[in-house]
Order: sequence, then structure tokens, then C-alpha cells
Amino acid sequence: MEGGARQRKLGLLVRLGVYVLLVLVGLPLFSAVAYTAGDMLVGAALGTFASAAVANALALRIWERGRLADIGMHWNAASCRNLLVGLAGGAGAALIALGAPILVGAAALKPDPDYPASWTSFLFVTVVLLFGAVGEELLFRGYGFQTLLVELGPFATILPVSLIFGLAHTANQFATPLALANTAAWGVILGVAFLRSGDLWLPIGLHFGWNWMLPLFGAELSGFTIRLGGYAMEWRAGSLWSGGAYGPEGGLVTSLVLCGLGLYLWKAPILGQTPYLARRRKEL
Repeated sequence: MEGGARQRKLGLLVRLGVYVLLVLVGLPLFSAVAYTAGDMLVGAALGTFASAAVANALALRIWERGRLADIGMHWNAASCRNLLVGLAGGAGAALIALGAPILVGAAALKPDPDYPASWTSFLFVTVVLLFGAVGEELLFRGYGFQTLLVELGPFATILPVSLIFGLAHTANQFATPLALANTAAWGVILGVAFLRSGDLWLPIGLHFGWNWMLPLFGAELSGFTIRLGGYAMEWRAGSLWSGGAYGPEGGLVTSLVLCGLGLYLWKAPILGQTPYLARRRKEL
């Protein structure tokens, strides 16, 4: 009995170790290639997506005899429903975080001549943000996360992975302790979203909805200056609330909004699906 438990722990460490190694090798390689096609944002988004997709696909094939879609990317009626719920939650949370300060006079929108609005720029940035959101969800809520979830349970998985998710943004420009804490809290929200839905579509919707709405209002996104509508958001409140140059994710407004988003996840009409890894472990 004891030998079996030890062997199982060793197997878990090997699987996670290989997955992490694949990510660590792929990130600089794919990011370097992506940088040649665009700026830092494009390199980060496409590099993360490519390395996460390859790491998940190889780990699934090596250890689970599965395909990339088995990581929670199968498309069906429940997936469509969960994606829409996620998009509504993420975009709605951002709308509150940005709209409320504008309504009370703590912020205002002004035209930004350095980033004029255009359809080509709008579509290009939207696609890049989508790839970035999918890539981060594959990376942090993909094979490693789901394997830990099956072996160790929700509490021992969601909190540690969320801390890693927050710390992974340490190198972002203008990152502050509050920004990293809010990002870790986002990790908890996205981890619970997977737990509730059993697929990656709900967390992808939440992630992309939030990431897309901030540039639409002209707010900084995790230290990146991105514009979708030709406007910039000018804050009159202090950086403790606004997040300063890091963007709203570095402020107390986001901290409060995340509490409401957690309630939304609890009440939202989410359709649960059984993850492939959970089914496979039962079969073995």
C-alpha cells in the first residue's frame, strides 16, 4: 500500500516535471519567433499560446493518450453556454470597474491621438488578446492544473497555482504588490471557474472579456498600453484606486469588483462537464 502511494507520487512529479520543462523550453523559443512578427504584446501573447498548446498536446499524448481538445477545449452546447457566461462575466466586471469611476467623476475618457481608432487595429489587437487569454488558460488551467486537481483536490491546487499565476506577472512593467495580489485573486476566480464548468471555455470567456474591455476603454492592461477605441482613460483618483501605470488590475477598484465576480460565478447558469483527466483516472 505504502509502495503504491509512493509510486503514485513519483508518477505525479514526473508528469508535472515534464509539463513544466516543456513550457520552460517552449516559452523563450516561441516568444522569440513571435517577437519577429510584432511588438512585445504580440510576442508575449503568441509565445505563451504556442508554448502552452505544444506542452499540453505533448503531455496529453505521452501520459494520457489524449488530444489537445481533451484538456477542456471540446466544443458542444455546454461549452458554448459557458463561453458566453464567461464573456458576460469578464466584460461585465470590467465595465463596472471602469464605468463606475467615470460615472462618479473619478475618471474620464479623452481622445488619444497617439492611438487613433481603426478597424484593422481593432481586429488585430482583438485577435492577439484572444490568443493571449487562451494561451494563459492552457498554461495555468491546463494539464498541470487539472492533474493536480485530480490527485490533490481543489484547495491544494487552486491556491498554489493562483499564487504562481500572480507571481508570473512580476516582470510586467509597473507591477506592484497589490497588482500581483489582484492577479492571484484572478487566478482563484479562473480556477473556480474551471471547477464549476469542467472545461476551459468558462475561464477563457472571463479572461478574454476582461482583457478586451480594458483596452476598449483606453485603460492599461497589466502594464501594457493598448488602445482599441482611440480613447485613453484619465484617472483623477489616486493610484491606490486606479492602479496607476499598471492599469486597473493594480488598484482597489478591481479588488472590490473581483468579490462581485466571485458571487456571479456562484449564481451563474453554468453547465458542468466532466473533465477528460478526471474520467481517465476513474478508468485506470
